[in-house]
This record gives sequence, structure tokens and C-alpha cells, in this order.
Amino acid sequence: MQTDILIVGSGAAGLYCALSLPRDKNVLIITKDKLENSDSFLAQGGICVLRDENDYESFFEDTMRAGHYENNPQSVDVMIRSSRAVIGELVEIGVRFERDGDGFAYTKEGAHSKPRILFHEDETGKEITSKLLTAVQALPNVRMIENCVMVDLLCENESCLGVVAKSEGGQFFSIQADYTVLATGGIGGLFEHSTNYSHLTGDALAVAIKHGVKLKNIDYIQIHPTTFYEQGNGRKFLISESVRGEGAVLLNWKGERFVDELLPRDVVANAILQEMQKDGKPHVWLSMAAISADEIKTHFPHIYQYCLKAGYDVTKQPIPVVPAQHYFMGGIDVDENSGTSMQRLFAVGETACNGVHGKNRLASNSLLESLVFAKRAAVAIVNGYEIQPKKDEIQIDEKVYEGYEQRYKNVVLTAIEKEKNK
Repeated sequence: MQTDILIVGSGAAGLYCALSLPRDKNVLIITKDKLENSDSFLAQGGICVLRDENDYESFFEDTMRAGHYENNPQSVDVMIRSSRAVIGELVEIGVRFERDGDGFAYTKEGAHSKPRILFHEDETGKEITSKLLTAVQALPNVRMIENCVMVDLLCENESCLGVVAKSEGGQFFSIQADYTVLATGGIGGLFEHSTNYSHLTGDALAVAIKHGVKLKNIDYIQIHPTTFYEQGNGRKFLISESVRGEGAVLLNWKGERFVDELLPRDVVANAILQEMQKDGKPHVWLSMAAISADEIKTHFPHIYQYCLKAGYDVTKQPIPVVPAQHYFMGGIDVDENSGTSMQRLFAVGETACNGVHGKNRLASNSLLESLVFAKRAAVAIVNGYEIQPKKDEIQIDEKVYEGYEQRYKNVVLTAIEKEKNK
């Protein structure tokens, strides 16, 4: 197959990149699973935005402090200053953020000094990503293929020619492109307990390692403090940080509060783990008693319904919560335009590391960061666009990819462990 621009991944970053490209370019999006099965759909809390110029310094400082000042200040500045324009474009395509009269309603989450988060109930990610998907599906220049797995990069002279892919039927084939954008999401599928979809196993990292594409901070992995505790492995249901932002508190088995719930995620998660060890229990409790029943049912309707089906009425009783792997701050090293160390190869979203998040991501910065730098990738591609000669035929040795799934997982896990031990 041949196309002008190839995007690998159908989450918010990949979709927004496609939407930001000119209509005279043929764009192909391939995705490992169903179009809707990206972690972008699962984001609950919201998306940060710069409320006004008076908010800039505190927004910047909150992001840096949460990231333990290991953030890239230039990238943080770009994200914050681009936020209003991104929100404007989302509203234009029909995203419905909660309103307060004529303006937006803002909520507050952990490690934020003031409310600056826009939201839609407790399904902000679904609201944004579904609207992006609808908008992209309406574009005549974009084609999408589900259940199509990237298994390798096509490279020549340190330049990316496209990818080797595997179809739903198991056939290996090449996709040549002038430019390739990796938007493959996180690494939650590598972990026993995660809020991520299990098919997100760091494929882009594996092929980047194979071809010497630079990585950054791949041992920076965020644990979310509060996921609904259920026995067994598999994806954990997230209890949004905005619940704590609205007043929910964490309790140990004695019913005692043991931590400031609005501290950065890594601090709260560590406090919970210490309390679990102290009590010898598999979880702690989250009480929403400080939030009115009406507020719970309108602001957090899906969390309310999920817990109710599991046997807990959050308007009357606390729920069991436990930390789980949630987000990947590291990834493929990219510049402020999402360019990688390989020519014609870009990376956006959770699979990329532009330094915005530092060592620990500030709540609700993920959707914003993904969108801002996805658009910058699109702009950079267009501004420097050069057609790449396509090869008539590319031979693929399928034997090379036997057992690649487990091999790639092992490669990524080994690289993470090696980085941790430095």
C-alpha cells in the first residue's frame, strides 16, 4: 500500500493530527484494534486549559511541580499557550463541555492550585475522542483500517519509508508513506493491573529500539491512586481524580483519613500503598460523603452506575480503591514539533516524550498535551513536505516476525528495567 501520510493509532492524538492535515494529502490511519478502543475514550476527568493570562504562572508551576521539575519548560510553555486555540477547535466540531451560564464550568483536581479543567460529565475523553472520530470519518482524504498491526518500520538511510503491517487475516504487507506518525498509545498491556486497554503494549517503543530511534525517560511510569478494587487481573475501572477534587477523601480500614488527596498522583499512590501494607489489606476506601448525591449523579454518572452495579452506592457508602498502572510519561524522544531522531518519522500522544510531564503527569494534562503536539506534528509535516519516491515492491520475510508479540514485550520491559537500574 502507498499513501502520503500514515498515522498509526486512532486515539485523540492520531485523530487530531489527521484533522489538522490539508485535504489534498491522502492520509491512512491504521489501528491495532477497533477504532474506539483507545485509552483516549477512557479518560474521565477532563482537559486542562489556560483560563486567562493571570492563570499562566500557576498553571506552569503546577505542571512543573507535579513533574518534579524534570519537565521541559519550553514544551510546557507551548502546551499552555496553545490550549485556548485547541479548546476552540474542539468546540467547533461539537465537543460539549459543561457550562456555567454563558461560560465554561471549571473543576479542580490533584496538584492544581485552582480550577482550570473543562469536563463533560465523567466521560470527557469519550466526548472529545468520539467527536474527533466523527469529524475525521467525514473527511474524503482519510482512510481507516481497523485490526491492522504495525510490526516494524521501513527504514533506509536513517529515514522512515513507512511500516510493515499485519492485516486482520494475518497477512504481512508494506505501507509506504512520505511521512509516518506513531500515535500508538501507552504500555498498560505490559502490566498485571492497569487502567489501559490490554492491547497497548508499547509496539512503537519496540520498533524504535530495533532501529535506533532515541527514547527518553522510559522508566517514568505513573500509577493512578484510585481504581475500583476488584479481584482478578485485567483492566481496572478508573475512579477519576476529579472525584477527589470535588471533596472525596481516602480512608484506611479504621475509617481514618491518612493523606491530602490533592497532592500529586505519585505521592497519593505511595501513601495508599503504605497504608495497605500497614493494615495488611488489599485496598483502602474512598468516601464521597462530602459530595451531594445530586452532584455525584450529574457530574459522575458513569462512576456512580459502575459502582452501583458492583454493589456499592457511592452516595451512601465508601468504595474500595487500589492504585494501578495508568500513564506513561516516557516514550520516543521528540522535539517541540513531535519530530523523532529519524527523518520523516513523528510521534505523538502517550507513545511520545516531549518533556511536558516530567517525572509525574499533572492531572488532565494528557489530553491537552496529546492534542497540542499532534497539531504541531501536522504543521511541521506540511511546512517541510517533500515527496518521497516509492518503491515498486518491498519484499517481506515473514519468518523474521514469528513470535514478534512476546519478543517485543520482552524488549520493552527489558529496556525499562535497564533504565530503572541506571
